[in-house]
Amino acid sequence: MDGATGPVHLPTVLITNDDGIDAPGLRFLADLLVAAGRYRVLVCAPDSDKSGVGHGVTWRYALSAKRVEIEGATAFAVSGTPADCASLGISGKLFQGVIPDLVISGINVGNNCGYHIVYSGTVAGAREAFLYGIPSLAISYNWSRGESTVQDLKLAAEVCLPLINAVLIELKNKTYPEGSFLNIDIPTDVAHHKGYKVTKQGKFMIRIGWEQTNLSMPAVESYQTANMDIDNVTDSEKSASSSALDDQLLFKKVVVKLSSEVEEEDDTDHKALMEGYITITPLGALSRTEEVPSILELPCEHVFAKKGKSITSFFSESTATCDSLKRTMLQTRSSK
Repeated sequence: MDGATGPVHLPTVLITNDDGIDAPGLRFLADLLVAAGRYRVLVCAPDSDKSGVGHGVTWRYALSAKRVEIEGATAFAVSGTPADCASLGISGKLFQGVIPDLVISGINVGNNCGYHIVYSGTVAGAREAFLYGIPSLAISYNWSRGESTVQDLKLAAEVCLPLINAVLIELKNKTYPEGSFLNIDIPTDVAHHKGYKVTKQGKFMIRIGWEQTNLSMPAVESYQTANMDIDNVTDSEKSASSSALDDQLLFKKVVVKLSSEVEEEDDTDHKALMEGYITITPLGALSRTEEVPSILELPCEHVFAKKGKSITSFFSESTATCDSLKRTMLQTRSSK
């Protein structure tokens, strides 16, 4: 504390992820923010790998939150999804009334671009905070099997620090836009990235098919994700107990295609990422499309007329059917 200027307020940053609290991406990010000495660092992350759970939340069960030692931070491992963790972390209940200024979800092992965002627990963690009015970032590193190393995740954290600082400055100045959260993807060769590029969500996705198998899948390390191991799942499969599987069919996911079926536009997230840029994609929570099906552009009377019915006759028939169903149900009850 400086006696002349009074106490210095440090912005509070909450970190979550979907790879689990022991994931190196999260640990490197937390260590970097703590070492900078410019932030109050909180961590609320899943107690195990929750990759690919999307925006799933837990309703029926109480969640456990266990203290975890991360030097310089206050950290909890939670038995929930990334969205659960973000929600609990910003609630003020876990951290004794403290509400974070910024939520960061990541650093994920594997990119989160295009349609793949729908499946992402990493993006969901940031989205959950955004839904409750807390500024947020999702950060992912484009892990390439056989090329990337864990140290690349440390570099990924370092190249994101200027972005984190910029967002916090905008928040302090009350000039940060409230209509979106940011999805950040970092290229494989992070040490030689081409700079930062603002992009829009494209249509890239990992297209998945299914194959029947008589083998069960092994457990994986908590920090491993489908993005790291997707091309090597058969190497360590283990035979399942035949007695337990006599009346079951087993299926496994296989990669059909690793790119979109349409040509990617220059300003889309995945294309820019593949070109070596750190992509910054503003996202919202609304699902909408720029393309309106032609049938919705027609007057309702015209739509029903094409089917040979007017709106009046359509709803009259629907009402009559509903009334008939009610009478049948009443008769059934009275006969019991």
